[in-house]
Amino acid sequence: MESEGVVVRALRRADADEWQAVRARNHDWLRPWDATVPPGAAPRPSSYKVVTRSLLQQARQGLCLPFVIEVEGRFSGQVTVSNVARGSAQWASIGYWVSADVAGRGVAPRAVGMVIDHCLGPVRLHRVEICVRPENTNSLRVVEKLGLEQVGYAPRFLHIDGAWRDHRIFAVTAEEAPEGVLARLSTHQSHQ
Repeated sequence: MESEGVVVRALRRADADEWQAVRARNHDWLRPWDATVPPGAAPRPSSYKVVTRSLLQQARQGLCLPFVIEVEGRFSGQVTVSNVARGSAQWASIGYWVSADVAGRGVAPRAVGMVIDHCLGPVRLHRVEICVRPENTNSLRVVEKLGLEQVGYAPRFLHIDGAWRDHRIFAVTAEEAPEGVLARLSTHQSHQ
């Protein structure tokens, strides 16, 4: 998928070196927002190879969709659709991160918008949600630009940066975005 210079494509095992380099360069930028393991839980995967193997296995089972964000041909972030539920639910959640060098350029909203449209379109999900820490002003701008509505608040929702953190829950359904959310982004930009 491509929109205005932002490419979203499937994650591959061959992305290992670029992924590790971008994550290393952005360690301090991403640390306040990265999931951590609570005391007593199984440790997080220790390598890209283990993370990728798990994500690709879940993708084959229809449980997740892991994507890479590229800008100017460079690995610049990731969007992961996880917790895919079928049956009567037909929903999933989306998490994302971008490199600090592309932050503030509209890359995250564009990439997330493409993925939401893909989920509500060809993947045939009914609802997509994004959970954001109240302090994460950058991610709050992403959901605002895409026109997602807050539908809830989850106290102590995820273990992030060493503690259980509250999250605001945003969602969109297929009926709420018949033209897609990427179209909303274009409308939002024209009103600025």
